[in-house]
This record gives sequence, C-alpha cells and structure tokens, in this order.
Amino acid sequence: MTTTTIQIPSLTPHPSLEYWSVCKVEALFETPFLELVYRAAQVHREHFNPQAIQLSTLMSIKTGGCPEDCGYCPQSARYHTGVQNQQLLCVEEIIEKAKIAKSRGAGRFCMGAAWRGPKPKDVEKLTEIIKAVKELGLETCGTFGLLQDGMAEDLKEAGLDYYNHNIDTAPEHYKEIIGTRDFDDRLNTLGKVRKAGLKVCCGGIVGMNETRKERAGLIASLANLDPQPESVPINQLVKVEGTPLADAQELDWTEFVRTIAVARITMPKSYVRLSAGRQGMSEEMQAMCFMAGANSIFYGDKLLVTANPEEDGDQLLMAKLDLEPETEENRLKQG
Repeated sequence: MTTTTIQIPSLTPHPSLEYWSVCKVEALFETPFLELVYRAAQVHREHFNPQAIQLSTLMSIKTGGCPEDCGYCPQSARYHTGVQNQQLLCVEEIIEKAKIAKSRGAGRFCMGAAWRGPKPKDVEKLTEIIKAVKELGLETCGTFGLLQDGMAEDLKEAGLDYYNHNIDTAPEHYKEIIGTRDFDDRLNTLGKVRKAGLKVCCGGIVGMNETRKERAGLIASLANLDPQPESVPINQLVKVEGTPLADAQELDWTEFVRTIAVARITMPKSYVRLSAGRQGMSEEMQAMCFMAGANSIFYGDKLLVTANPEEDGDQLLMAKLDLEPETEENRLKQG
C-alpha cells in the first residue's frame, strides 16, 4: 500500500454547489409537513424515476467485538447485548449469500465488518471477497471502519464500488454518542475514499435524543460534502437493550419523514435510503417516506445484527404502491 497525506474534506462545498447552513436546513424542517413532502416529491421526480426503488442487501461478514463505544451499537465489546462475536467469514459463505441476494432482485451487495478499522492482513482477505462478489455482476459496497493510507486504493482495485462511512449525527452532538473517535476521523476516511475514486455511501441516525436543530446539522453536514454522497442512508435508531441509547426518547414518525424530505431537497441527485428501523415502520409511514423522496431500501431479513422486514413483506408493499426494483432500463438519468 502507498503512503499518502489525506486532507480532511471541508464541509463548505465547491462554489458551484449550494451551501446549506444549519439555519437554512432548519427552516426547511419548519416547512408545513404536507408542503415539505410535496416539494421533496417534486425534486425527486426531477432526477429519478419515482416508481423505481434501488434494492441493496446488507450482510455482516465479521460480527461483534468492536472496541468502539458508539452508544447505539450492539456490536460494541463494551456492552452486553447478546451479540456473539464472529470472525471474518470465508469467501464461499459470503458468495452463497450474495447469489441469493441477486436472485431475489438486489442490485447491490453491502458487506459490514465490526472493526474500528481493518488491519493490512484484513484488507488482503477483503480484496479476495470483493473480487468474488463483483464477478457475480453485483455492485459492491463495504463498511469496514476507519481506513489507513492506501487501503481505499486496494479496495477500489479489487472492484469495490461504494464505501459506507456514516457521520452518524451532527458535529455538535457527536461526543454525546461516541467517545472513542472524533467527527474529523470520519471525514478523514471519507477523504481517503474519495481520493481513491470510490463512490460514497454516507448518512446518519436519527432518534438519538438529538434536537431538531441537530438533525438539521446532520443533514447540512452531509449536503455540504463535496461532492455530495451518491447514497445517503437515513437510519432510525433501533433501541437495543444493553446499549446506552436503549431508553432514548421515541421519535415521532412525522419527524422522520421530515428528515427524509429534507435530505431529498438538499441532496437531489443522491439515493436516499430507508435503512435501519424500517421493521418498526408502518406501511403508511414507509409510503410517505417514498413520497418524500426515499428511493432505496435494504432488502432482506437482517441488517448486520438487527431485524429487517421480511422480503415477502417488502414485495407486497412495493406491489401495493406500484413500485418496482430499479434496473438500468427503468432508471431515470440524473440531471
């Protein structure tokens, strides 16, 4: 691996991009609910086919034992959540799952490993896995934690398309959630990923006792990345017994839909994904999220170690809403 100096990307975008101050994003949140959803739906239709949903499948390829203290995460070694530690899976087992995902309509296969960051020996194994998944004709995405110099280039060369690295929450709320890393650590890895030519999947989690202003700060931080993330997962906190956020205050469903709508308006060309927490959402709430500009979901019965809606249930909901999996044929070109 080569050694390079990576400059942390600024949250102030290129002059050709619109700058989203926290106050400006907060004003969007204050827009009357139905008007906000309507505006987001208009933006969505300008850039995407509103009937097409991008389907991704997420698999935990290395589970538990993470040394970090993220207050939401059941995979942290610091909390007693019942998650069993599991070493990196073999290529054959991962490929078997990837084949199943593809046969069920997934276009992207995402792999997650519970590390603070991989070691060089881990990257050697990851490149083998990525090459094998890529050969199936799937888009590949990885979330492996903080990257050392040269690792992003190695992953790119192996065929990785996307690197997922969420900023989690607003900069000012970050220390309330995580103490073992800084907000700038996330930006540093995002800078390495961009420099290597990888696409970025970057979002956050809402419902972690943050204020609306802090939710606006999360969206502003994402929207001001230059370039904006190609994929933006918006997660609703899944409260897991044993984690510090197990008793977090419940977030009203309309606030979550507002967050989806604001993400769509501020990041018009990004895929906005309904991610964790979807199992607890009613069909009506999910339909409203799709109306507000969400156009991607994780598809499968598990998200790393937490439950996700059954695939049959997703298919039924998509049929009710006249939605279909995104393909090259039904994708509307982004403007």
